[in-house]
Amino acid sequence: MDRKIGQKGYCQAGNTAKVALVSIHKWEEPCISGENGAGTVFFSHCNLSCEFCQNHAISAEGYGIDVSEDRLAEIFLQQQSRGVECLELVSPTHYADIIVRALAKAKKNNLSIPVVYNCNGYQSVEEIASLEGYVDVFLPDLKYYDDEYAVKYSHALGYFTAASKAIKKMFEITGPVVMDNNMLKKGVLVRHLILPWLYKDSIKIMQWLRDNFADDIYISLMNQYIPAHNAINIPKLNRKLTTFEYQKVIDAALAMGIKNCFVQEKSSASIEFIPDFNGANVL
Repeated sequence: MDRKIGQKGYCQAGNTAKVALVSIHKWEEPCISGENGAGTVFFSHCNLSCEFCQNHAISAEGYGIDVSEDRLAEIFLQQQSRGVECLELVSPTHYADIIVRALAKAKKNNLSIPVVYNCNGYQSVEEIASLEGYVDVFLPDLKYYDDEYAVKYSHALGYFTAASKAIKKMFEITGPVVMDNNMLKKGVLVRHLILPWLYKDSIKIMQWLRDNFADDIYISLMNQYIPAHNAINIPKLNRKLTTFEYQKVIDAALAMGIKNCFVQEKSSASIEFIPDFNGANVL
């Protein structure tokens, strides 16, 4: 597959970065958003196809605006000028090479805030290695332990094998978390969205994270699942998480001795927190 001649792969991304929204996001983990918010850049398309994707308007439907490499670098600098805590790149995988070049240009023009790479975990080790020196904080999902669910709900064969290798590489690059005034300046924060009926799979993920990283990373246990996109028509995905399911994972994490872990209120499972992908600040 060669994007330079118009070919497109599974993610459907072209040879130019496509951006759906540039915004200040105040609803990330406290160590990411802080008081001033994260300077988010939402990229269009995705290398997964999650049945429950809350951002399906940009991931599956591909809404967005094509931007040049130079314009992308300008966007990064404009976000910094707004006084945000960090530059957060959301769903960046399929544009990684373009992003690295844009970051290099922005850094030559004094981009100095932490760069956060918000990805779905289904990354190659080579992609992560290419980000060394450009990304300060990795914010990956770790969605599934059992491949049965990864294939069924995200069409991602070998998800855990790929994600576990990628996360280990992220940690190799950043080392243990570095905090300053309760803000994450360097390190890895792994997100896990607990799905209905799958709390046992979630517990396996917690154990793997504990065994491999102890207290050297942060974890975010997410309670914000809503049956978005196609999930409303899938029997085991068409409801929100129960308090019982979420608490079972929290209790297991505590029993394992996990300390650096964010949790969410049940009220986080709301469409109110889904951004309006209207192309704001892209051009």
